[in-house]
Amino acid sequence: MTTTSPRSRPRVEGEREAEIFSATRQLLVEYGYDRLTLAAVASAAKASKATLYRRWSGKADLVIDAVAGGGADRVIDTGSLRGDLMAAAETPGDLADDLPGMIGALVAALHRDAELTEAFRTRFLEPKLTQTRTIFERARDRGEVAGQADLQTLGSILPALCSHEAFLFGVQTTPERIRQIIDEVVLPACRATLDSDS
Repeated sequence: MTTTSPRSRPRVEGEREAEIFSATRQLLVEYGYDRLTLAAVASAAKASKATLYRRWSGKADLVIDAVAGGGADRVIDTGSLRGDLMAAAETPGDLADDLPGMIGALVAALHRDAELTEAFRTRFLEPKLTQTRTIFERARDRGEVAGQADLQTLGSILPALCSHEAFLFGVQTTPERIRQIIDEVVLPACRATLDSDS
């Protein structure tokens, strides 16, 4: 399946787009990628299939946009690492929006569908990694993380723990759990880099 460039597609904007993305994410987690249909999304979002096809070329195209949720393009700068991590996690399509569940629903298809995998990598994963790297680089510049700290490892702690709990134990990620991991694991790990650097 060929996906079209977001810039060349007719816009479905604002609340309408948010409703379609929300319906897609919910159905993806509930039924999995293979059983998800555009007809089901249209029904859940109270939209026509024609509306969906005018904006997205097919299921893969819609699902990647829904999972991405537009959050990777959002500039997050609250002035603290804790604030940035919480703001990022609470973005639609991110950890507080059951991102681990959505990724779990995509895993099997990602292993066999090269085009879906490429779209997932370029339109979701790479922007998300760039956003996380920026958050931790700013934290390093503010002195919250040591200059020689492994930012990639620090940035992977929160999503890795949430995904681990979701995949192995079926635990849905909640804002409370995200805050707990940030406060009890991520921030202490960052402070430890400062201690080891002194």
